Amino acid sequence: MRQPQLLLALLLLLSCPWANTSALRSQIMGGHEAQPHSHPYMVFLKTDRFFCGGFLVAPSWVMTAAHCLGNTTVILGAHSINELEASQQIRGVLRHHPHPEYDPNTVSNDIMLLKLTAKATLNEYVKTIVLPRTSSDLRAGTKCSVAGWGLIDEDQATNKLFETKISIYSHRKCVHFYPALNNGMVCAGSFHELSDSSQGDSGGPLVCNNVAKGIVSFGYENPPGVYTRIANYLPWSRKTMKK
Repeated sequence: MRQPQLLLALLLLLSCPWANTSALRSQIMGGHEAQPHSHPYMVFLKTDRFFCGGFLVAPSWVMTAAHCLGNTTVILGAHSINELEASQQIRGVLRHHPHPEYDPNTVSNDIMLLKLTAKATLNEYVKTIVLPRTSSDLRAGTKCSVAGWGLIDEDQATNKLFETKISIYSHRKCVHFYPALNNGMVCAGSFHELSDSSQGDSGGPLVCNNVAKGIVSFGYENPPGVYTRIANYLPWSRKTMKK
């Protein structure tokens, strides 16, 4: 039986210290290197044990997956995570706000907000991304994209941001892959091109029509992957950021 990507990623990353840069293989399944700084909302989250993606939703707030909870350093404005680029801004995390009903066993409510120690300086390299305004459904076939620095292929290594285009997958059909799928989750991927997010991309955004609709959560080695459906958590997000 195939193990979920989340477990594979954690097992692999826990066995590899951050200093071992060979462990930082960044690629999106079926994707290609992104044009540098074409996703200025993307955030790299580094801890002493693993790494995740995230995205800037306000100058002081980063959204990511709840399973990315750790002692986090936030790097904004990055393209290559192995280089200290002039565009990069580094912040600490003042407070972690994982969803109060996050369940690590089922990966339900896999969403977290990070309050930064200092506001990000918004410029051409660092920008926020829009969140959904309503809880309207994502229709199957909707074209989206995902980006990240995640692990995927032992034979290929890159530390630069990769991206790929994927489509929303039918919730009804996705239940056959993930019986525990609930309304707070959405599936996406491309079977034709085998495009999907991969290990290490956790916490990054699923972007549809320039709006962050989902958060990379978990999945198998092949598409579709499972994403937290942000629209379900708009009241919690707004309340948390107003505190």
